[in-house]
Amino acid sequence: AVRKRINELLSERNMNICDVSLSGGLTPSTLYDFMRGKTSHIQIKTIKQICMGFQITLTEFFSKEYFNDYE
Repeated sequence: AVRKRINELLSERNMNICDVSLSGGLTPSTLYDFMRGKTSHIQIKTIKQICMGFQITLTEFFSKEYFNDYE
């Protein structure tokens, strides 16, 4: 669900992974590894930095209905 949301935001905002990473204070490889499945888990602090890159809050990030279906 996190990967899906990041892809949605990238598309909506016409941004790329490098833009978001650098704006949020991450190295691009951190986000690339997660998006490609090389890293299976992501820390909440990393999601917070991604949100900073998109200039949104954590609440906005997790506002999609599909996050409610977590098992």
